Amino acid sequence: MNGHIEFPDAHAAPGTNGSTPRPLKRDPDGFLRRSVQDLFSLAQRTVVITGGARGIGLAFTFAVAEAGGHVAILDVADEPHPHFHELAKRHPKQQFKHYKTDVTKYEVLQKSIDAIVEDFGRIDGLITAAGICPDEPFLERDPKSVARCFEINTLGTYYAAQLVAKQMTTQAPTDFNPHGGSIVFVASIAAYVASKGQCTSDYCSSKGAVVSLAKALGVELAAHHIRVNSISPGYTVTDMTLDLCERMPHLGHIMTHEPPMRRMADRTDLKGIVVYLLSDASAYQTAEDTLITGGIHAGRLM
Repeated sequence: MNGHIEFPDAHAAPGTNGSTPRPLKRDPDGFLRRSVQDLFSLAQRTVVITGGARGIGLAFTFAVAEAGGHVAILDVADEPHPHFHELAKRHPKQQFKHYKTDVTKYEVLQKSIDAIVEDFGRIDGLITAAGICPDEPFLERDPKSVARCFEINTLGTYYAAQLVAKQMTTQAPTDFNPHGGSIVFVASIAAYVASKGQCTSDYCSSKGAVVSLAKALGVELAAHHIRVNSISPGYTVTDMTLDLCERMPHLGHIMTHEPPMRRMADRTDLKGIVVYLLSDASAYQTAEDTLITGGIHAGRLM
């Protein structure tokens, strides 16, 4: 007897069927050495956020900064929302930078990722918040418009994840991140149910693909110590949705009355979950979709 129990290696090389034994980790008192504050900290970590110049992505930028992380945002916009510039004032010891790019163009995105690595030194996390939501009847949709939706929502997510994961597998270990990293996809409740009052067939299917992609990559990249999860928000208050509700009051009624909690989400409601998924607090969670919908995924009230 060698004093420990051996199990197949879950991180063995592909094709070896995990045949390399690995010892059972014996540390039943490990929970005493790391506080909840430690687990949720993103101190010194660099997180990339696509679509981070505004909307939900901008709120995630603040969430990461407030947890101690550095942030690089990728966005097609020439300039981020003015709120972005508040970050350096609030967190002067951290690094924040905006990179104009296009998530649908692989070579362009590659150059942006390379620039981030040059400026920040590494990438520890990724949030894919870039997305669009066209609203037009299925029978009237133009093929080019449909393709554009999938290019941004699905392929843009795929490309960003692949490029960041490649970087995560090659960078040197650190005290704050010994290996790998965490990737968080932004999917939608639309991946599960159609939106009442809207015709968003391509959006719904593109977000369904994002949920499935997170599950597949969560399994495939586990051997590289990279966790991949997704979140599926419901109706959320942003400048865009407020404008939509003002122009189409019936949608505002649906968004605030259908959820069992009888309100739309505030972007604040999403900040905690992304910090959790990026941090060591979720170290044993991967290939999972988390719904933040006010209960609408379970049933609707009117």
